[in-house]
Amino acid sequence: MNAPNPVVTPGSTSRRGLSHLLLAITVIVVAANLRPAITALGPIIERVGDDTGLSAASLGVLGALPLLTFGIVSPLVHRLSSRIGTDRAILGALILLAIGTVVRSLSGFEGFLWVGTILLAAAIAVGNVLMPAIVKRDFPHKVPLMTGIYSACLTGVAALASGIAVPIADAVNWELALGIWAIPAAIAAGVWALRLNGLQAERPVRTSEAPRPGSSMWKSPVAWQVAFVMTLQSSVFYMLITWLPTIEGSHGVGESLAGWHLFIFQMVGMFAGFATGPILHRAKDQRTVGAAVAGVMVVAMLGLIFAPSLVVLWAALAGVSSGASLVVSLTLMSVRARTPQDSSRLSGMAQSVGYLIASLGPITAGLLFEWTGSWVPALVLAATLSVGQGIFALLAGRNRYTHAE
Repeated sequence: MNAPNPVVTPGSTSRRGLSHLLLAITVIVVAANLRPAITALGPIIERVGDDTGLSAASLGVLGALPLLTFGIVSPLVHRLSSRIGTDRAILGALILLAIGTVVRSLSGFEGFLWVGTILLAAAIAVGNVLMPAIVKRDFPHKVPLMTGIYSACLTGVAALASGIAVPIADAVNWELALGIWAIPAAIAAGVWALRLNGLQAERPVRTSEAPRPGSSMWKSPVAWQVAFVMTLQSSVFYMLITWLPTIEGSHGVGESLAGWHLFIFQMVGMFAGFATGPILHRAKDQRTVGAAVAGVMVVAMLGLIFAPSLVVLWAALAGVSSGASLVVSLTLMSVRARTPQDSSRLSGMAQSVGYLIASLGPITAGLLFEWTGSWVPALVLAATLSVGQGIFALLAGRNRYTHAE
């Protein structure tokens, strides 16, 4: 039985070997591990600073370090998956994620915090790049729907990590609040290993599938449009994940309550992402949804500036925008490419650009606060970036491919 695509891919074996339900479950298990190791830091970042002596600017760098690592590692992921296979690359990433999460939580040497963060971020980068390609490969006719489910799970577990970080840190210490997320990563590695056992022998991508001359994603205007949507939505999201509890603290909100507000921000994002997938599935293109969800973030940032007493409302609206924007970005990485291989290349390129630039978000926000003593400039920056996201979504959302044929 032949695969729907004329080119033989690893996905052809996976669709024969496992049911779509089991494939979906394994994808969701991976999604559940692609953010909690990062989002657990925000609610307790000041506690980490107090214990380690790191300044606000240094904590901003710590918050941005995963994004810098994403940007450096992402362009290399397609080559890795071509050599060892997509599913094996994911398994290796999950194992590295568990190791890096443990290393970051070790006490006694400040370097563990930085080295562990780099390791876990490198692992997450592999998952970030390959999952849109896996969704396109295994669910070619349900990309927006599966992307919505995938991103909803990703966001929901990330929200849980934010919500329980402070209670765990209060009960034990902040190291455990960060290190506990090695457990689900190890479980996910075991589940993914079972997936591998259910597949027929997976072959690396054939040389005939290598990029064609002149088909570089770095030269495609459509690819750059997708990259800037990814860049701008990621910049705002990671600014908020890193600093929203601290911003609320400047208005008298307690640490624990601010952590739960961050939980609300992400939980609302989970439901918004889940709802966005079917909407995109029915839409003719992604322009209207992409621009609309960016506009919601503008409203939320302006609300935090002018009516901070309604912080829960603005956090919820920001969550709607963030969750939906993630689905839009991931969907664009799949639907703007013709094949799973091109989707992997587009994903690597867009996430490399996106995360390298987005890494400046938490750093810039911390510096703006140190220079001005106010969080208003950082919120104005976030609103401005969201306007830009809406503009690029109107461009990237058109029904075009990265390379015309």
